[in-house]
Amino acid sequence: MVKLTMVVAVIALGLKTLLAYVLIFGIGPFPELGVRGAAIGTAFGWTFECILLLILVYVRKTPLAVNPLSLFRFSRPFALNVLKTSMPAAINEVLWSLGITTYNAVYGHIGTDAIAAVNINATIEEMVFVMFMGLGNACAIMVGNKIGAGGKDMAFEYGRRFLILGVGMAVLGGLIVLSVRNTVVGLYPLSPSGAFNLYGLMTVYAFSNWLRVFNFMLFIGALRAGGDTRYSMFTELFSIWVVGVPAALIGGFVLDFPVYGVYAFVLLEEAVKAVIVFRRFLSRRWIHDLVNMTA
Repeated sequence: MVKLTMVVAVIALGLKTLLAYVLIFGIGPFPELGVRGAAIGTAFGWTFECILLLILVYVRKTPLAVNPLSLFRFSRPFALNVLKTSMPAAINEVLWSLGITTYNAVYGHIGTDAIAAVNINATIEEMVFVMFMGLGNACAIMVGNKIGAGGKDMAFEYGRRFLILGVGMAVLGGLIVLSVRNTVVGLYPLSPSGAFNLYGLMTVYAFSNWLRVFNFMLFIGALRAGGDTRYSMFTELFSIWVVGVPAALIGGFVLDFPVYGVYAFVLLEEAVKAVIVFRRFLSRRWIHDLVNMTA
């Protein structure tokens, strides 16, 4: 399943990037929609990914290809255990999305060139991050399996190894982004201001990629796999709403930073999150045996 989801994500990302490009700039028969084109391309890409994944799950008869009605047959104790673990993660994702929306609102306040550069850089980020999504999910599966089998020490060791591997690959990915900045900027018909903003955003991203992957591997690959979703939720919400959002507002509205300066300032969120979550990881208190949990 990890390989399947990675392939689908790559296909959807390619489609989304292509569609956003032609709709932003009005290539060929497509209308020039600007920022709306980026939104349409993104929405279409996510919808396509969901539909394609569902089709492949049933066509390939994976373990997830069950009768949809069976998903609604479960015992009350089981439902309570699942909700106790999953609801913090769901709440986390919703409030995290609101935080990201706030960031984009600040970028949009800076100017049209700024938000265009942010959207293009976001596409680059997603292209680089695809491999880490697969790596994080693989880590979560292996860590979760070991915890369920009673191998808590080995689960911790798996998390540590995946963390080292992920950060090492992230540094390499950052170097690749640095090397292709001029090529990427030249692909888009941007104004001089937009091109400069995109170059700055890609530079900041290249140097911070390892930090984002560090947090991703710990959150998705370890803490959530270990059932530590409540701690993950509070840490995520604290870092975004107490550190990240105020940093974005101060950088964009008070200090009048350029868009890449605000983008870099927002990274304080990732730095604070990394310190908190790494201490939690080392403590091993995130390891919970959900398989043998009693109601």
